[in-house]
Amino acid sequence: MSNKDYLKDISEIKHLMNKSSRFISLSGLSGILAGVYALIGAAIAYYIVANSVRGYLILDGNVFKICAAILIMIAVLSIGTGIFLTTKKAKKNGEKIWDNSSKRLVINFLIPLIVGGLYILIILNQERYGHTAALMLIFYGLALINASKYSIGDIRYLGFTEIILGLICALMPSYGFWFWVIGFGFMHIIYGSIMHFKYDR
Repeated sequence: MSNKDYLKDISEIKHLMNKSSRFISLSGLSGILAGVYALIGAAIAYYIVANSVRGYLILDGNVFKICAAILIMIAVLSIGTGIFLTTKKAKKNGEKIWDNSSKRLVINFLIPLIVGGLYILIILNQERYGHTAALMLIFYGLALINASKYSIGDIRYLGFTEIILGLICALMPSYGFWFWVIGFGFMHIIYGSIMHFKYDR
């Protein structure tokens, strides 16, 4: 057997091992749509806040509740779209949607996300709104990096970007809304587009 045959066999074994340990059917299109949902939701929230009774970009109780509802709606739409498109892609590739790899992916993604979500709820209950956007970006970035071990490795680059944006946002909390728009809106669209053309076509 020639060296080329050995290298080919090793490459195939490596590919099979990687495929068995990673969930690779994530849809790039779902990332694009998540970014679009975030931009639409941000535009609606901005309009509501800017036209609130208390003035430009000042949140009272009712306005805050509406903005929180918009955030929840964005999250539900993004998750629902992601599940639908990823399931569709997995079926097309002949892969199981719920196996050990996808379970590890979900668990490792949710741990930092849930911890971050609980911490954000605690500081919101204390009416400390200033760093909410920064914390969302940072914990979301940590969740992506943590989950990247069990999926497409490129996810970690989005995670690092979100963390960097979150840290800069923490230095400039008055621009939190705009950093949120960049991180959850534009970065999702850019990342999703790259993943779509790299893996989905």
